[in-house]
This record gives sequence, structure tokens and C-alpha cells, in this order.
Amino acid sequence: MHKVSMPKKGDFYIDNKYTFEIGGKNKSFKQIKDTNNSFLAIDDIETGIGNKIPLWLFGFLY
Repeated sequence: MHKVSMPKKGDFYIDNKYTFEIGGKNKSFKQIKDTNNSFLAIDDIETGIGNKIPLWLFGFLY
């Protein structure tokens, strides 16, 4: 089980360690730029690269 909470920056925080920001394929890191262990969960991409991961991996549709 994982703990999901609301962070000061980003959309959600998992296990007090990972910050995720959700957005479309043109979403930038602007909102989470200086946050350690931060990732963009992006809609309309098939595979992830770097700190961008497909939103569908979470089971979400945006």
C-alpha cells in the first residue's frame, strides 16, 4: 500500500517521497521545477522519457 497526499507543489505526493504533476503532452516542469523526485504524468504519450511518464500508467484519463 502507498500513502497518497496533497503536496505544496504538484498534484499529488506518494509515500512522502514522489511528487507528480498531471497534464497534457505540452505540460512543463514549471510548477515542480525545484522539487526533488518530481515527475510529470502526461496524457497523449505512449512511452515515458526522463521524468515524464504516461498518464495511462496510473489508470487515469485526462
